[in-house]
Amino acid sequence: MFLVNTDYIPGKKFEMIGLVRGTMVQSAHMGKDIMNSFKTLVGGELTSYTEMMNEARAVATRRMAEDAERMGADAVINIHYASSAIMQGAAEVMAYGTAVKYID
Repeated sequence: MFLVNTDYIPGKKFEMIGLVRGTMVQSAHMGKDIMNSFKTLVGGELTSYTEMMNEARAVATRRMAEDAERMGADAVINIHYASSAIMQGAAEVMAYGTAVKYID
């Protein structure tokens, strides 16, 4: 599965199949959440949250690609990500794009 955040693929002609998406709601371990609250007092990167969001993005991207495969797509173009806080220490990440099929 070819994934791009542009609305074209150089050298390829394709037909659009439809919107595909993948979501993931991820939470931080309560102990890590408490440690991060202390870290905000002194500043710096909250690495466990960074790792949490990276994992959530990877899962959402994989689920989006699987959705495209079920539709018979060859690629997903114009990929975007969105995130929102669900509650303290938990976030939803959504990956979405347009599934396309190559034309010979």
